[in-house]
Amino acid sequence: MLFVKQRNGLISQQKGSHSLTQLPIFKKLPNINRTIFCNYFESYLSIASTVPSVLCLVANFLLINRVPVHVRVLASLTVMLAIFVVMTVLVKVDTSSWTHGFFAVTIICMAILSGTSIVFNSSVFGMTGSFPMRNSQALISGGAMGGTISAVASLVDLVLASDVTDSALAFFLTADVFLGLCVGLYLLLSRLEYARYYMTPVWPAHVFSGEEETPQDSLRTPLVVPGSSDSATPPLRPILKKTAGLGFCIIYLFFITSIIFPAISTNIESLDKGSGSLWSTKFFVPLTAFLLFNFADLCGRQITAWIQVPGPRSKVLPGLVLLRTGFVPLFVFCNYQPRVYLQTVVFLSDVYPMLFSSLLGLSNGYLSTLALIYGPKIVPRELAEATGVVMSFYMCLGLVLGSACSALLVHLI
Repeated sequence: MLFVKQRNGLISQQKGSHSLTQLPIFKKLPNINRTIFCNYFESYLSIASTVPSVLCLVANFLLINRVPVHVRVLASLTVMLAIFVVMTVLVKVDTSSWTHGFFAVTIICMAILSGTSIVFNSSVFGMTGSFPMRNSQALISGGAMGGTISAVASLVDLVLASDVTDSALAFFLTADVFLGLCVGLYLLLSRLEYARYYMTPVWPAHVFSGEEETPQDSLRTPLVVPGSSDSATPPLRPILKKTAGLGFCIIYLFFITSIIFPAISTNIESLDKGSGSLWSTKFFVPLTAFLLFNFADLCGRQITAWIQVPGPRSKVLPGLVLLRTGFVPLFVFCNYQPRVYLQTVVFLSDVYPMLFSSLLGLSNGYLSTLALIYGPKIVPRELAEATGVVMSFYMCLGLVLGSACSALLVHLI
């Protein structure tokens, strides 16, 4: 997740000022290769991000009862930090003599980062599934805070920075520092009595059926088993059965969001672009597509700290999720460019994409947080971590499906 935030910061900067060919990796390429790599860079990056994410999610689920969560978290953080240090060094290295190799190294680094970041995120989210619901909510809100900070940083960078290579170096150094802080803070976590209480091992997961099991919210004390261990894989079928409704909500939520953001929303141009003003040419996309969306997403997630309706078994929740389908035509009929087949622009004001981005982010943050924090709470506590990983898989699946459909949709506009 961290590397995605850094990548989005760089992309938002390029959307606002220069072309993608000005990124550090492309500036080191000859003109012909630069065009080829630029045209397919996002596709390569998408594959390098998606495939390892799915594989590592499956592997993480299988390792839940075999490898302790603190080992998975610290190992993934260490690998991410090492890769980011390598990428930080490469920003200032002249690679013009081995451009194809440098491109391959970049994609490999992205693949490793994607896999390790998904292991980290799913492990931490699974771990917080055993904590009270407010802790899961705080974790999810923290992810949205990262997106907001990245969007703000990209705007500041647009105003102050003059060289994209220096900007990339600043973003990567920031990631290095925060990853180092994550390692240190996680090591301190086990020293907190509050954390130790909820991180205490419970009875090994076992297969259950029907409604005879008591959800973990009703458990007042952990079912401690001193010295016990179980290497069996957590039972997947009962988890899927219990979380089917919430799983649909999560998949469809992120499906709609990833169809629109960033493929469509970042290509909506200001109607006053011809004026040449800084607002319409430089700041419109970073502000409307990135900052407003991420800030609204953060607000939506934070609201769930005080309001948690509808409930996990309510039919209103999937109804609200399905209503978000209407965002797709709303964004399509803004001033999306270039247009080949649908020439009509219905919303002839810059206010509309700003409003739609805010509503998209707010609904995404609120509804997705509800669905994600409900999941580990409707199963017995011994299955909470495994359920958290499954909820992460739902989210990843929605993002993958949405990204694939967005690539098709942009060719139909």
